[in-house]
Amino acid sequence: MGNEQKSLLTYKTEDGFEVNSLLVTPEFASEEDLYESPIIINLYGVLGHFLTRGTPLRLPPLLREKNISTLSVNTRMAFMGQIMGEGIFPDTIHEMKESVDILQKEGFRNIFMLGYSLGANMAVYYASQTDSFGIKGLILEGCSYSLPYSQQRRLEKNRSIPSYDDIYLKAREVLGPNPEKKKNDQVFIVYRAWGDSFNPVDGEMFTYRTWWYMRGPQAYYAKTCEIIENVKVPVLFIHGEDDDIVDVWEPKELKNTMNQSGNEDVTLRYIPGAKHDCVENPKDSIDAITKWISEVNAKT
Repeated sequence: MGNEQKSLLTYKTEDGFEVNSLLVTPEFASEEDLYESPIIINLYGVLGHFLTRGTPLRLPPLLREKNISTLSVNTRMAFMGQIMGEGIFPDTIHEMKESVDILQKEGFRNIFMLGYSLGANMAVYYASQTDSFGIKGLILEGCSYSLPYSQQRRLEKNRSIPSYDDIYLKAREVLGPNPEKKKNDQVFIVYRAWGDSFNPVDGEMFTYRTWWYMRGPQAYYAKTCEIIENVKVPVLFIHGEDDDIVDVWEPKELKNTMNQSGNEDVTLRYIPGAKHDCVENPKDSIDAITKWISEVNAKT
């Protein structure tokens, strides 16, 4: 890879999923300097990919200015995987593992993982199940307390059609006793999921399987509040002060859970002038990330 500034990478996971990612690196005097410098694996939300607005688009060039490389990963949740059926939340661990492995084999030794929105919950899932294999720390931007709880609360508030409980009953009927089977899966629409109207912008779509494993009451790995106690590496939460999707109390409670389980190396930074996308305030967001990475590296 050398001193390339941008390159597209394609690789397959253990279960055969094809991952597309974008590697962005600063210019260094030598490969050794490149591999010793920080690199962040970026995981994004439902929209997924690195050409969308906000954090996915703007973060890599901003970090490159600070001599931090990035690998932006399109997971199976990208491109609305929850609608097409392949966006099974627990399966995302494969592309996270493979991305870490790719960087390690190339020679990178200073690897961090950043998750934005849904990607933050995925990053916690990875770290909790792999003993944080290959990464020195997590950066969690706009991290929900629990994906199932978050949706249930939102649907109740907006009086969705169907209701959360009705979705669960229908999912059990459609999927039968074994939700892993794809045969009977169906797409469904939730009206008034994001607001009190039938406008498309307030709707939400899933298949019953993708909903079951990401938003259903038995979606254990998406219940970040229950698994984050197993994350033992340093963690930075960055959260918009005006976040209109994830409440400001949610990262605070997650931090408290981690502290109570023995991880004291947890930092929470609220970003002024930002909503769900912290890069609405790029200076404070990048300053928080770069300062935290320097502090983590100084301890090791």
